[in-house]
Amino acid sequence: MEDWRHGGFGLYLHWPFCASKCPYCDFNSHVAAEIDQERWKRAYLWEIERVGRETEGRILNTVFFGGGTPSLMAPDLVAAILDKVHATWRMANDLEVTLEANPGSVEAGRFRGYAEAGVNRISMGLQALNDTDLKRLGRLHSVAEARAAFDVAREAFARVSFDLIYARQDQELRAWEAELGEAVAMAVDHLSLYQLTIEDGTAFGARHAAGGLKGLPEDDLSADMYMITQDILGRSGMPAYEVSNHARDGAESRHNLIYWRYGDYAGIGPGAHGRLTLDGQRFATETPLAPSQWLRQVEVAGHGEATREQVLAADQAGEYLMMALRLAEGMDAERFARLGGTGLDEGALVRLEEIGMLRRDGARVAATAAGRAVLNAVIRELMP
Repeated sequence: MEDWRHGGFGLYLHWPFCASKCPYCDFNSHVAAEIDQERWKRAYLWEIERVGRETEGRILNTVFFGGGTPSLMAPDLVAAILDKVHATWRMANDLEVTLEANPGSVEAGRFRGYAEAGVNRISMGLQALNDTDLKRLGRLHSVAEARAAFDVAREAFARVSFDLIYARQDQELRAWEAELGEAVAMAVDHLSLYQLTIEDGTAFGARHAAGGLKGLPEDDLSADMYMITQDILGRSGMPAYEVSNHARDGAESRHNLIYWRYGDYAGIGPGAHGRLTLDGQRFATETPLAPSQWLRQVEVAGHGEATREQVLAADQAGEYLMMALRLAEGMDAERFARLGGTGLDEGALVRLEEIGMLRRDGARVAATAAGRAVLNAVIRELMP
């Protein structure tokens, strides 16, 4: 069995446009006054056809429209893309099609159009449930608008996830606990809960470097927020199946599981990454970041890739380790050895197990709850 089949095969489509750029965001997103969606449609369809020829015969498990703000796409564009997807690959019986949305871009007719096109899961960026923090995060919507948009999504889709950010400026532990209670009361089946990180190249990064981003919590408080998140969501029937993602049983993001289980995925659109196994070799693909550059390259060169590099065996093992240990289910040590040609360091495994950072069950190796809280350190100990 080819190794990628352990994780499955997915398609990621990047829509790079947003109504505004959030100050914490380091994703490849851009604000544009005008967007020629017909031109973008031609480019996406061409790229789907090209990748389809390379992966002919595969069963597609998931499609993910990410961004940017894909809910700014015309429903007709989403429908055309999904029609081409269905014409290109065989579909899994439980095909998952996710589209990311921001509350400010939600309206009922558009969401019905996405559902009719074949989208069956929405991931919504709420980010906070109080208006003060939404303004600080540069969000264009209010809490009332977020809740209204969430209700629209629930009417149109059986599966709805939303994101929140914690460890925000001047946020107290009790306030986050109360916000989690509200989130659990709203939740359908999935929540993504991320700690605010200050990234270079963002507006927050520049402000922080200049000493202007006040009130960020100390590490101990951030750690307490992480631990209380695990406790509250676990007791609410939505335990963490991955470091930042919580779901009811069976409602996990199947697309993201392809990443974490180290499957194959095609990345189409500006700044999209991919991992594709072709003729027995795994390749890492990247595309140009600039939307105009990607679009021109597809039109002129006939493909949207900037680079395609073979992933060496040791690097495959390392990537699998970094991704799979994020999951509560952990990793397969035998698969790691097959990928890299050598097994995990037994001494490191024993040390981490003795201090309660890892647990082992046969060939399965998983970080404990305590280990996932300091996962980067655990991975460093195990990385060959």
